[in-house]
This record gives sequence, C-alpha cells and structure tokens, in this order.
Amino acid sequence: MMTTAKRILQDTAVMQSATIDPSVRHQRREDRTMLLLMAPALLVVVVLLVVPLAWLSWQSFYHDGVFSLVNYKRVFTGAYLDTFLLTFKLSFIVTAIALLLGYPVAYFAASISPRWSALVLGMVILPFWTSVLVRTYAWLVLLQRTGLVNKALLGMGLIDRPLQLSYNQFGTIIAMVHILLPFMVLPLYSAMQKIPPNLSQAGASLGGSPVHVFLRVFLPLSMSGVLAGVTLVFVLCLGFYITPELMGGGKSMMVSMIVSRNVEIYNSWGAASSVSVVLLICVFAIFYGVSRVIPLEKTLGAK
Repeated sequence: MMTTAKRILQDTAVMQSATIDPSVRHQRREDRTMLLLMAPALLVVVVLLVVPLAWLSWQSFYHDGVFSLVNYKRVFTGAYLDTFLLTFKLSFIVTAIALLLGYPVAYFAASISPRWSALVLGMVILPFWTSVLVRTYAWLVLLQRTGLVNKALLGMGLIDRPLQLSYNQFGTIIAMVHILLPFMVLPLYSAMQKIPPNLSQAGASLGGSPVHVFLRVFLPLSMSGVLAGVTLVFVLCLGFYITPELMGGGKSMMVSMIVSRNVEIYNSWGAASSVSVVLLICVFAIFYGVSRVIPLEKTLGAK
C-alpha cells in the first residue's frame, strides 16, 4: 500500500515537472546561477557590514559590562542631545546653501551645448581629485586670521582687524558646502537633462514669460533631482567628520566627533555605539521618508 502511494507521488511529480514551461525552468536555472555568482559579494557584505552593525547594536545596550539602556538615555539628554540638534542644524544650513548654489549651476549646464556642459561638469567634478583633508586645510589657509581672505579685506580697507572666519560654525559651513556641492549638482543635472526642451518652448509659445514657464514647467519636472540632491547632501552632512573637526576648532561639535571621542578618549564603546545606532536609524528614516515620494534609485542617482 505504501509502495503504491510512493509510486503515485513520484509519477505525479514527474508529470508536473514535464508540464513546467521550459522558459520557467530556464529562468529558475538562471536565478540559481546568479545567486551563486553573487554569493562571494554577499558574503563580503555580511562579514564586513552586517556583522559589525549587529555587534555595534549589541554593544550599545551594555554599560560597564551590564545590560542597560543608560547609553540611549544619555543620547536624548544634555550635551548629546545638543550635539544632535547642532548636527541637524548645520546639515540643514549646508544643504540649503548647496541647493541655492547648485541649482543655477546645474540649470546652466543643462541649458548649454554638450561640449560646454561637459566643461562645466568637469569643473564641478574637479575637486574630487583632491582629498577632503587637503581641501579642508586649504580652507584653513584661506580663512584663518592671517589668511588670504583677511589680508585682502585689510588691504582694501574694508575691515580694521582680522575677522574670525575659521574655527567656528561659519568656517565649518563654508568648507562643507564646498566639499558637498558636487553631490547636489550632479543629481540636479541628471534630472534636468531628461526634461524635453520643447516643453519650455511650448510654454513660451502659449504666452508664458520665462519666469512663469520656469516656475510652472521646468521647476516641477526637476523636483526629483532636487529631492535626490537634498537627500544625499543632508545624509552626508550628518556623518561628516574631518571638516567639522578641523574647521570647527572644537566649537562645532557634531555627532561623528562624539563617536570619535567616546572611542579614542573615553574608551566607551557602548556610548559610541548608541550614538551611532541612533544616527543610523535617523538616516534610514530619512531614506524611507524620501522613498515614499520618489523611488530609492532616483534618490541615489536621479535616474
């Protein structure tokens, strides 16, 4: 009886496999092949990203070797909370300035011939060839009390004594805007380049002024690039370390600097981990919120 039942089940399985569409079998075979090809990369991601993040999250719940929520309570009180608020404040300011500066550049690059557009984009990308550390030190040379900017202002008689342009929030914002501006221009240009020029021409032919056509036609169509650039710059600002550390002079304490001090000075991995986890959750929340408006691939590349 059991043998007969097994034979029936085997025959049924053979018949079902025979009735499967060959294209479906080919697709399954291709999926398995792709999974095997991706396995080394997935293993690297798990070992170098997932496991450290899991360990970081586990460490955040320990204080002096005891399981506790003290580290997270500290994040939302006192100096830690002030640091988070300052980080979001500076990130918002830098993002707004980068948008105001980057939108006209991207609009100009998208409006001219491809040859000149390549030149403009080349000038935008050129700073990538120099490290962030070198560019930050260059701003220190320019903005310090004996720097070129103060010397020029003194030489023109515009000021009586050197201005404090570095080692404060002002210098930090200037340097961060300069470093992060390409991350705003490139998504904007990518979105603007896909806008058909005949739409603006049609708006002008219907009697719309250049300003009216820009506000009613071009600007709404470029909002995907605006949102992508704003998201990228804002998220990068949240985790910026080198520039605020050097240009702030300890007066512009950001979240990344709190993490560094907890590890290097106080050897408090639990406190550093809790701050990192909260910041990571904030970043995920930002990406999730933006993905509800536009797809994530547009946020990352304005495709």
